[in-house]
Amino acid sequence: MKTLTIRGIDTELDTKIREKATLSGESINKIVLQMLKSAFGIEKSKIFPTYHDLDSMAGTWTQEDEDHFNQNIRELGEVDKDMWK
Repeated sequence: MKTLTIRGIDTELDTKIREKATLSGESINKIVLQMLKSAFGIEKSKIFPTYHDLDSMAGTWTQEDEDHFNQNIRELGEVDKDMWK
């Protein structure tokens, strides 16, 4: 792997790169590499893209919601022996 030093990054660009890295939880180096690859059209496309459209719903169930859900699906785990004769 090669190392490249980029000089002349202004404050606005530095801020944007750091914000993007912070929001994504990625390193600044990884973000800059992704941006460069994207700009040159050489990024690897994911076979299975990651979606974040339902992230706001993750972890929002209360214990009561979970109990209610489990109660309602309990019978789905039972085998109907009459069907397998």
